[in-house]
Amino acid sequence: ADPRQVSGSTPAASASGARADGGPTLVATPDDGIRLTGPLAWNEGSRPTLGEGPPTGYTAAQLSHPRHLIEIHDGLRAELERVRDVVRQVRAGALSIGAARSIINTMAMRQNNWTLGAFCESYCRIVTGHHTLEDRGVFPHLRRSEPAVGPVLDRLEAEHEVIAEVIDALDRALVALVATDGGGTRALDELEAQVDLLTDTLRSHLAYEERELIGPLARHGLT
Repeated sequence: ADPRQVSGSTPAASASGARADGGPTLVATPDDGIRLTGPLAWNEGSRPTLGEGPPTGYTAAQLSHPRHLIEIHDGLRAELERVRDVVRQVRAGALSIGAARSIINTMAMRQNNWTLGAFCESYCRIVTGHHTLEDRGVFPHLRRSEPAVGPVLDRLEAEHEVIAEVIDALDRALVALVATDGGGTRALDELEAQVDLLTDTLRSHLAYEERELIGPLARHGLT
């Protein structure tokens, strides 16, 4: 299904910890629902859901698989904040426009991939690489292991395509900003708008993916 519709609200979750009975549990890093831009490119309220609550009855070893996913996502969130900080510094005149693009394209926005622990070097490559690994490895494994997860995986893959377009637009905005040789207000405004859009779409997508896949990943692992 095409997710490109008017945005709805997103439920939040809490951090990982332990159940009242002392057993291990894990829940998604929350999306606070605050949006920096207008409606998202998808309707959050139309997302398929497995309807599972916080996982219970799993061992710590089983929960290590979804925990790894959440840790990767938390790294993406943290590094996105670094991108936002660079843009703020450019706006304040703390960095030259050319230096800002260099930092954004070479900063250590890295993640472990699913099997080899390899790292990607740039933000756009890390997000794209992360989604490619999911689409080609983790998601097919979950489809085979638990067909009921299929509609959720279809939606996640559709959102990956939308995010790829947002990333492409961000890179074009960076190129345009550098080409101004000093950064005109219009070019900087466009860059900030694209960073805000990427922030909104990623926060929404990552939280949804975590909420829906904690259980399946605990049951079946990553590969």
